[in-house]
Amino acid sequence: MNPALERIKYILAVVLYGTIGLFLRFVGLPSEIAALFRGILGSLFIYLFLRIRGRRPDRGAIRANRKWLLIGGAALGLNWIFLFAAYIKTTVAVASLCNYMAPLIVVLIAPAVLGERTDGRKLLCAAAAFVGIVLVSGVWKGSVGSVTGLVMGLLAAASFVVIVISNRKLKDISAYDRSVVQLAVSAATILPYVLVQNVGKLLALDVRSVLIILMLGVVHTGIAYCLYFSGMGSLPVQAVAILGYLEPVVAVLCSAFFLHEAMDLAGWIGAALIIGAAVVSECLGEQKRPEGAAVSKKAR
Repeated sequence: MNPALERIKYILAVVLYGTIGLFLRFVGLPSEIAALFRGILGSLFIYLFLRIRGRRPDRGAIRANRKWLLIGGAALGLNWIFLFAAYIKTTVAVASLCNYMAPLIVVLIAPAVLGERTDGRKLLCAAAAFVGIVLVSGVWKGSVGSVTGLVMGLLAAASFVVIVISNRKLKDISAYDRSVVQLAVSAATILPYVLVQNVGKLLALDVRSVLIILMLGVVHTGIAYCLYFSGMGSLPVQAVAILGYLEPVVAVLCSAFFLHEAMDLAGWIGAALIIGAAVVSECLGEQKRPEGAAVSKKAR
């Protein structure tokens, strides 16, 4: 297996994740509908990918882990609902950075929920990230839209925390099997919300929106998941952890350069604090973790 090729696969996957908010801005449909079809199309794509490779989902492993798969899938659906709404309510940069508070929230609750000791240096990282969120959000400016988007982004992060914890509880199940099940459950979770929010509404479909939703489902979910787990399986532990933070960096750059959602100096300092705190927190964790013991932070 070519390490350079696997690294490229992994980087391509996280870059694709980072551009989701950019493309959502050009979808003329409610954000929950985009999230629903992302789950459906992504799950179908990975299932077909497995079948083409001559594999079927391991039903025994799925049954043994059904509790945490259901919880993780439901949390994934909620994460998308809140995150996609945050992309609309505030800038892509703020929404993405709020969502990436999740790994640091896990650090804070790990002693109670996962029975893991917390390094005091990681608590400092969490505090730095919180300061970063305050700077990025610009809440002191009294922008109601930003506050609404900030809340949605933090709710997305809370859902992300549940995803992380539930995936830590899974045992003896392949990455592809856990992905196809959780994506399908996420779609089932979103469906009732979509029906309630859009009952009686006449949705105006346009070719551009349909094409973007198809792309988000197939490319940004199905293909990106396959690239992500392929690369993750062969890269060094610390490389996986640090390269994963390319996603919020890409989101911030897309927000600034393509959508012209400018951040002031305080916002850029806040972004650097959040990403820097997350990377340092991961590095501290990797120093104490045995080689090969990496756990994916994502179920996206």
